[in-house]
Amino acid sequence: MILRSLLFLFWAAAPCHCEPQPTQQKPLQSVVASSNGGERQLHGRFLHITDFHPDRFYSRYSSTDSDDACHWGKGDAGIFGAERTDCDSPITLINATFQWINDNLKDTIDFVVWTGDSARHDNDELIPRTPEQVIELNEMLVQKFVELFGKPDNINDTDPTNDFTIPIVPNFGNNDILPHNIFTPGPNRWTKEFSHVWRQFIPEEQRHGFERGGWFFVEVIPNQLAVLSLNTLYFFNSNNAVDGCAAKSEPGYEQFEWLRIQLQFFRQRGMKAILMGHVPPARTPSKQSWDETCWQKYTLWLQQYRDVIVGGLYGHMNIDHFMIQDNDQVDIQLVTGEIEPAKKPPKSTDFSIQSSAAYLTELRYGWSNLPDGVEAKDVGTGTEKKKNSNKKKKKGRKSKHDEFLDKIGGQWAERYSATLVSASVVPNYFPTMRVFEYNITGAGQPLNNLQDQVEEVADAQLDALKRGQTFARSRKHGFVKPHPPSKSQPPGPAYSPQTFSWASYTQYFANLTRINADFASPRKSKDAKFTYEVEYDTKNDSVFGLEDLTVRNYVDLATRIGDYKPRKDDRWSTTANDVENDMSAAKKRKHKKSKKHKKHKKQKRINKIWFAFVNRAYVGAKDEEDLHDQFGFAMEND
Repeated sequence: MILRSLLFLFWAAAPCHCEPQPTQQKPLQSVVASSNGGERQLHGRFLHITDFHPDRFYSRYSSTDSDDACHWGKGDAGIFGAERTDCDSPITLINATFQWINDNLKDTIDFVVWTGDSARHDNDELIPRTPEQVIELNEMLVQKFVELFGKPDNINDTDPTNDFTIPIVPNFGNNDILPHNIFTPGPNRWTKEFSHVWRQFIPEEQRHGFERGGWFFVEVIPNQLAVLSLNTLYFFNSNNAVDGCAAKSEPGYEQFEWLRIQLQFFRQRGMKAILMGHVPPARTPSKQSWDETCWQKYTLWLQQYRDVIVGGLYGHMNIDHFMIQDNDQVDIQLVTGEIEPAKKPPKSTDFSIQSSAAYLTELRYGWSNLPDGVEAKDVGTGTEKKKNSNKKKKKGRKSKHDEFLDKIGGQWAERYSATLVSASVVPNYFPTMRVFEYNITGAGQPLNNLQDQVEEVADAQLDALKRGQTFARSRKHGFVKPHPPSKSQPPGPAYSPQTFSWASYTQYFANLTRINADFASPRKSKDAKFTYEVEYDTKNDSVFGLEDLTVRNYVDLATRIGDYKPRKDDRWSTTANDVENDMSAAKKRKHKKSKKHKKHKKQKRINKIWFAFVNRAYVGAKDEEDLHDQFGFAMEND
């Protein structure tokens, strides 16, 4: 009762800005309290890194064939890894990556989001993985972070979570357990093992909850911004030890209850939250990574807590891309398990280079069905063209502009949410990492710290859940539907630029083709250097043209990618005779044209936004000829 009163007083005293107040990123740094009561400066940047997959058995110049896995035979396995293969990362790549972060990023980032898969694949029958190997590889990466961000002056400090200069938030990958993909309800061996391995990252008061399910959160900016580490293996379609998120007996159900409770408290405390996980919520006809009931709940939670959630960050798929969740596809009967999906999705399998092409194509097709408004790129972002805002409409009828905004959930596109997936360190293509810039205007201003009470109540509610008790039930099946934001609240940080909104990111990659060749060359090896370089930066990217990383901009980008007849600014125009490796179906259509049409050279329109999207998905590791072979239908008839 006391906590409820405190939370109400805090909420009631908080100022309400009923109109969105866009803010610009300030170049100066903010000073905030650290977890140990000291102070640290904010830089407005954080690192997302994923899928290291270190392999101590990697052998230089071994065979890259899948049967050899860069362990055996003679071949082209390079010094720092075998790019564009299924081989895992040599320790040289791990060491070089951390050294590059030390030399280039260490003193300019505020926290690290590390989304799992920190052990090698089980891809060699002659050297099967063991639990000891999985744990040792994860401990090795923890030690790398200690060497990079460890405090030099905490030798006598008994608090393990005070060992770092910045917060680091890890996450379970499907290869961080044995057998891979299979994660049983907790407590289990792996939650107990990693409670020790990650003891420096998991707040002490949350270790009991972590052992129960492998989820936890870290207040990366105390009392203001939290990162929630979700155990997506309980949502994962390939985890045969669990069954979705609808039944109370399932750990996926319990995790969503935990998430609901935490997000509710963050809302009451005026905090914002970043969601992170390993397996992303991919959902296309051929690739559904999560159980449908988990996807339904996740999308609903994103919608109901859109005033709190900044965004979601994931790995696992090794390709650089994003996803759009559509709240109109949420069915409460699926959420509660009253009905089952009409068609059971195929079990998620390992994501190959071939299957990724089909997946990206399906994403594009889905985005081609997004609402396409008049001047969609300019409408609703605060810079509407006069011809849209001044356009007369018939009495009693909405303008096309207003109808479009109704379709997407208003000018901020609140019908949708966005999920960002980074490519990996393991060089299935080229090693990558991503640095986000986020808005720190106003960060550092103190808030009331109610964390002790919050954790006490959260534990009590989860204990009640375990005992079969219920709380705040709705009428239907005891399902607790989270409350949406207050109508008087402005759009959240995922929708309108404000404190903690993501402004941009820089995608870095290491060109292993060149680097390995330089180190192997007797002439160049003396001056050879391992480095990550900028692949693209959304801040000054003229192709995607993202002003910031808010949802509306991603919906607009998805619409442009899905446009089979791209607008003038989004296409390369060429004659059909100049197009190489065109899609066979397009060639058939050409031969079916009448003689009248054959007299003229047919113009082709190549959607350069789609082309850039798939090129970046593979980190630029595929040449244009290969891209045209796989994605030739990017060339559309006029």
